[in-house]
Amino acid sequence: MFEQLKSGLKGLVTKVTTTELTSENLHQLLSEFKMDLVENDVAFPVADRICDELEKRLVGVHVKRLEDRKKIVEETLRQVLLEVMLTNSKVELWAQIEEKRTKNEPFVILFVGINGTGKTTTIAKLSKLLMNEGYSVVLAGSDTYRAGSIEQLEEHSKRLGIRMIKHSYGADPAAVAYDAINHAKAHGINVVLIDTAGRMQTNRNLMSELSKVKRVIIPNLTVLTIDSLAGNDAAVQAEEFQNTIGLDATILTKVDADVKGGSALSVTYITKKPILFVGTGQNYTDLEVFSPETFVNMILK
Repeated sequence: MFEQLKSGLKGLVTKVTTTELTSENLHQLLSEFKMDLVENDVAFPVADRICDELEKRLVGVHVKRLEDRKKIVEETLRQVLLEVMLTNSKVELWAQIEEKRTKNEPFVILFVGINGTGKTTTIAKLSKLLMNEGYSVVLAGSDTYRAGSIEQLEEHSKRLGIRMIKHSYGADPAAVAYDAINHAKAHGINVVLIDTAGRMQTNRNLMSELSKVKRVIIPNLTVLTIDSLAGNDAAVQAEEFQNTIGLDATILTKVDADVKGGSALSVTYITKKPILFVGTGQNYTDLEVFSPETFVNMILK
């Protein structure tokens, strides 16, 4: 996982550690490193920020012992990467759900994203996680466009043993979500997870309709699912959904197959919203809480 990004970071540490840290030398090394970041799915604005900060902090650093210099370079890189990933926006998911439960109100999560990102499977995984934590869940099949989408979500609901609210294909997605929320209120269900049609971020009409769904139901959380294998397009998707719909958090899928790893850096920096979870496989239990600190420590190993 993330092997190429790890390799690029390790290479930078080695080069910077063994080079006299003049402005000219460092600028050249970081120019090469910037391209390495971009090749590993780090968006250009993010790669620029990382390299600019490293140059500011490392130029002119004088340390005689090689091992001491290596520690300084590694720690500087760690700080810069963490600053890129940490956001002012916090989502305390369990606390927010619990607060709603104490008021006998359902916590509503709206899932958005383009086709193929693993949105429906992620909803199923989160359902399982919520149930393991003792919460009741209802699903809303508000993807009334893609053939087979309702059946796909329904199959997950049967396997998990939870209720799914659905209408026919072509129905108003907002009406489905609205009915699911009312069902949750009537039956004391803690969490409503709403599946929506995968929308290309460039499709104005579909994005506008998704905005309508959000206006009608007023979710407590709007979550974007991003395929970590989407390359630099992951950042483009994230920015467009953030500007058009408004996001509270993201979930990265398929990270177990991601040898590059730059999407995690890019998506957080572009949206200024936290990554809640990462999908690490096909099983319902393959959803892990995401921690920026853990991620940075892992790629700097």
